[in-house]
Amino acid sequence: MPQPPTSAEHLHAYDVWDAPTRWFHWTNALTVFGLIVVGVILLNDDALGLAANGKLLLKEIHVVLGYVMGLNLIWRFVWAFFGNRYARWSAILPYGSGFWGKLRAYGSAFLSGEPQEYVGHNPAARLAIAVLLLLLVLQAATGTVLAGTDLFWPPLGRWFASWVAAAGIDPSMVSPLAAETLDQTAYKAMRAFRSPIVTIHLYAFYALAGVILLHLIAVIVTEIHEGGSITSAMFTGRKILDRPPQDV
Repeated sequence: MPQPPTSAEHLHAYDVWDAPTRWFHWTNALTVFGLIVVGVILLNDDALGLAANGKLLLKEIHVVLGYVMGLNLIWRFVWAFFGNRYARWSAILPYGSGFWGKLRAYGSAFLSGEPQEYVGHNPAARLAIAVLLLLLVLQAATGTVLAGTDLFWPPLGRWFASWVAAAGIDPSMVSPLAAETLDQTAYKAMRAFRSPIVTIHLYAFYALAGVILLHLIAVIVTEIHEGGSITSAMFTGRKILDRPPQDV
């Protein structure tokens, strides 16, 4: 059952998300959104009638966004060692003494209509974060390879360009739109090497889009059932709770 209205004197504010964590969250949200939009356009390039130059430009935009996402992700991994208690690995990943018991207790309380409140991530959110981070790392890793095979961009582009460069062509001059710069036999072999990586990248994209949708639904449901100003906390860094939290 929904909780009854709570008077202001029973509300307590807690500092939770430090500034670097909030910057990571919104940078990640914007770059991933951009990657999804550009990715969907690229997946439907034939239906949209994209010319080769237009497709190449979109790939370049996609890769630049991917670089931003990857660097932002690396920064978050580093900050998980130095941030406040709610930004650290111990507070965001599903491990530690008693975690699974806490997860069961949280689920039971939620289903009973009296959900437990957390300042940081609740146990279910920590489980979701592990899946989300795994998919982001997988996307970044496979995307880095594809940036090398499709555009010959760093950090692997030089190696792929050396593989497919035609005789007498400097690898720095290799272009995906200039067939004369490519050794066609080597290029076909490189594309065969690329094929399973494209498949992994594509299905990880579908999984990531699904997890993000579930994340948005979970935030809305949790906000309704528990309150706590979950969304505004990612702007202000503070949560407002009406009951003693489990992680203080």
